[in-house]
Amino acid sequence: MLAAFAIGLIMVALPLTQLLAKIIAYQVHKTIGLLVPPLVVWRLVLRARRRRPADDATLPAWQHRAAAAGHAALYALLIVVPVLGYLSASTAPGQIETVMFLLIPIPHILEPDEATYETLRAIHQVLAWSLVILATGHAAVAIAHHRRGHRMLARMLGR
Repeated sequence: MLAAFAIGLIMVALPLTQLLAKIIAYQVHKTIGLLVPPLVVWRLVLRARRRRPADDATLPAWQHRAAAAGHAALYALLIVVPVLGYLSASTAPGQIETVMFLLIPIPHILEPDEATYETLRAIHQVLAWSLVILATGHAAVAIAHHRRGHRMLARMLGR
């Protein structure tokens, strides 16, 4: 996710004079985006089968609720952001092909439409920033709990 975000920033900043690098960056960004939702769904299936680690009994209930809401938001954004990216690529007026791993063409399911493209692209960008901010906050809280002696990181790693 972080790689896709970083590549997304780079690809839009690349000038058209570096067209090959720009196209490759877009395709790598799209490939990562196409891989994320199925991996997230797989993660959710594994989580449902194995169950999540027990809550830390030393934490207040509001922190458990906040963690649950944060996890739900992270999972939702990890699916919605790439789907919106794919849909915006589908509706882009330029109709640049989406090629996974620079080898496998992925058909676009929507017709080009500049107004739809602009709307989807804007929402994709806002939610991508939201995802990065939420993930950064999530990591910071996990590290803070770990530094206070809670075994958050060890439990996340199955220990």
